[in-house]
Amino acid sequence: MLLPVYGYGQPVLKKKAVDINSDYPGLEKLIADMWETMYHAHGVGLAAPQIGLGIRLFVIDTDQMEREDVAGFKKVFINAQVMEETGDLWSYEEGCLSIPDIRGDVERHAVVRLRYQDEQFQWHEELFEGINARVIQHEYDHIEGILFTERLKPIRRRLIQRKLETIRQGKVSADYKIKFAVR
Repeated sequence: MLLPVYGYGQPVLKKKAVDINSDYPGLEKLIADMWETMYHAHGVGLAAPQIGLGIRLFVIDTDQMEREDVAGFKKVFINAQVMEETGDLWSYEEGCLSIPDIRGDVERHAVVRLRYQDEQFQWHEELFEGINARVIQHEYDHIEGILFTERLKPIRRRLIQRKLETIRQGKVSADYKIKFAVR
């Protein structure tokens, strides 16, 4: 089932999400709905706060990015914790399903070590690099209550303030359903 994506200004996007356990009701269906919603919106990742749930869950599929320099993956991340960010900082233009029509260069570390549970609640600790690390860091920020716009350079943040307010007010359209803070 397609879920509405919560747009900029929704309070859930600014709150640190909470851990869940294997008793979380309807988790299998929720994950399936998140995949469907993400693909419908042409995203490569989707975090639970983006669909209105303040839980530490996100899904990522970088296989669809068609990059020759690194192998992609498709994974579910539950109760993730960043253990370490290393490597050079590198800039890359990011966007977000919760903030349509705004993109900007964000600097992130090239390598991230992540501890997380899969959908069977088995623990993993893995090292991710390059674009895979970037997408993880972006989605991880969502479960920490951080939006990519907060990581933009100050001058760029000032330049997009009007656009962000327009999004908060629901005066923007997208090819997927968005639930705005004001309407």
